[in-house]
Amino acid sequence: MNTLAIRAALVIPFLDEVVVGGWNQLFPESFYTTFPTVDLNPPFSEHFARDFGGATLAIALMLGIALVKPKTHYVVPAAAAFSLFAVPHFFFHLFDTHPPVRWQAVVLTTANALVALLGLAAILLAVLRDRREATAA
Repeated sequence: MNTLAIRAALVIPFLDEVVVGGWNQLFPESFYTTFPTVDLNPPFSEHFARDFGGATLAIALMLGIALVKPKTHYVVPAAAAFSLFAVPHFFFHLFDTHPPVRWQAVVLTTANALVALLGLAAILLAVLRDRREATAA
């Protein structure tokens, strides 16, 4: 478990949060009408979309700091903040998804599961690295 593995676990959640957060913050109506299945949860609220975009960008900032400086005291809070969103989001789509096509449900649920697991993996990798370094010292 080295720094490269931690960075690898953080890069996709970081990019996910930057794209989704930025899109919601800058072009909320476009996100609502274009991103798969989002328009199935009406009504559109620009206020809600921009607030979500800002919060998502805040998580992206934390993940970005952890990505650049993958010290455990950055990785754990950043990945935990991401996971507090990603894990319940996965379960929402697992149990309450209504896409018009079954393949959308499968792709959406699988993608959400993988991204949520990456946040948890980053925490585990950082803690295991610290424990290994502590026992080696």
